[in-house]
Amino acid sequence: MNGQQQRQIEIIRAVALSAQSLPMLASGLWFHHDIRDNFYYASYLFAAAVDEEIQSLLDNPADSKKKAEGVLARVLQLQQQDPAEPLYGHFPLNLNPSPEAAKAHELPVELMGSLMVYFNTRYKQNMSAELKKSFEHALHHIYAGGFYRKPLQLFNHHEAKYTAAKLIFGQRYGDHELLEDGIASLKRTMERVTVQGMPEYGALPWFWHWVQAFTCAWELTDEPTLKQQLSDLLDYLWRERALFYMKGAWVGAHSRGWPHDAPADRNVLHDYVQFGDFPRGDLIPRTEYAGFLCYPAPEDALQRALKRDRPEVVTKQIIKIDTGEEIPLHSYAYVTKDYSTGGIWERVKEFDNEQIRWMVSFPVTGETGVNQLYFFHPGDGWREGDPRHQSEYAEVLYDRNRILTLFPVPEDAEQQEIIGVLPKGSWIAQEAGLFGLVQNCFVSILLHGQYTFEELEEYNLVRLQGEPAAVAVEVLGREEAEKLAIDSLPSFAERMSGVDFALQQASRLGGKLIYTGISHQDLLELIVASPGQSVARVNREEIPRLGHQG
Repeated sequence: MNGQQQRQIEIIRAVALSAQSLPMLASGLWFHHDIRDNFYYASYLFAAAVDEEIQSLLDNPADSKKKAEGVLARVLQLQQQDPAEPLYGHFPLNLNPSPEAAKAHELPVELMGSLMVYFNTRYKQNMSAELKKSFEHALHHIYAGGFYRKPLQLFNHHEAKYTAAKLIFGQRYGDHELLEDGIASLKRTMERVTVQGMPEYGALPWFWHWVQAFTCAWELTDEPTLKQQLSDLLDYLWRERALFYMKGAWVGAHSRGWPHDAPADRNVLHDYVQFGDFPRGDLIPRTEYAGFLCYPAPEDALQRALKRDRPEVVTKQIIKIDTGEEIPLHSYAYVTKDYSTGGIWERVKEFDNEQIRWMVSFPVTGETGVNQLYFFHPGDGWREGDPRHQSEYAEVLYDRNRILTLFPVPEDAEQQEIIGVLPKGSWIAQEAGLFGLVQNCFVSILLHGQYTFEELEEYNLVRLQGEPAAVAVEVLGREEAEKLAIDSLPSFAERMSGVDFALQQASRLGGKLIYTGISHQDLLELIVASPGQSVARVNREEIPRLGHQG
């Protein structure tokens, strides 16, 4: 048994132990907020109950198996099985106030349908005759309902799941036409992402739906050519993950992110199984099938992710097409073994306005608290206590371990404050800004404007106001700091408080932000004419948005 398999068993054990103690609702389910959690937790409890090595940890394996079968049966009963209904073959999502009254929803079956095929294939010999029959009926309704019969248009996570489902159900039911459609869709998907990039850059948690859907298809096929094609795509996905991986963190810009993705990387089970170089922790905000599905990443991806001996610059061009036109975006990340900095040069209003433009990432520790640092102006969807949903009022410069941001916020904007999220650590607040020791790193944050610093339960909150406000962030690992004769936070703060940082030619909507840090002697200039109009320069040379190595 290899390390990945051992970590999967660890996850099955942890989720099963949690499931066995969950209070059962009168509906015969554990959860009403999302039907999928019932399926996931029941899957883990069932798997543990029939595994000779794990079942001894359960209070009563026979009762646990019976409880899991009951929940699985209730989930299947809630499927829309009337072919005359528009969402035939689908399941409800939110079950409140009554599961029987809940209407079918298009989302749950997208991934859960394929995972049901996998679970049924792997465990049907352990199922009761009644549950086995229920699964067979439910899977046939999913197939007949044909949720996956949609053309490729946006190459997003929805369409990735449709493509995988075409392959899975086409093979299961001997539907040659559907299978060929899936193979053609797989080929087009591979061509699209390898040539034009993944339009959902850093899209958590949806990247893991890509991985699970295609891993599920890979596990379920014995056809050599198709298995190799799926391997090629999964190799690409894990190489992409490795580029932006650092000890459990997803570094750089995020096009999407849920509260368990920012300002802390908490949806880490798939990374934990694959890489295993950080503590898992006790929080499991999203279970899904990390304990069951793991495609072994190619060796070069493992080496890149796990051996960060030297800093690496990662630049990407991504073509966005979901706006009706092709829009080139450019991302930049500087990845070291202790921290990462970076983001995306262009502001785009992504779905639910969840784009996080840039961040500094630190390793996942498995503890409470956050491992991301960033500043932003609040935009559509923002609310107090949820540091996501940024506005378009930010102009940026990325260069290795340094990030400059100027916020040209109009006078009539609803929110005038800039919000900063800082991980817990040791922080020194001075008039010039904030200087901190976070994990193994020294962090300097020079601020233009008036600010307040507040310690919250999980992170530190900065509120910054200026006309315009501006931020310069520089990060050093301890080894980098030692080379500069910095051995303590006070000595770091003393050095950083004297660096060149100024906003010249300032107006409310622009100015020339200049910065020269201590780790590199380059002159950085961020020249902002107005919102959306800026030039970033290093030593008076404009920074190219693709291929800039810093």
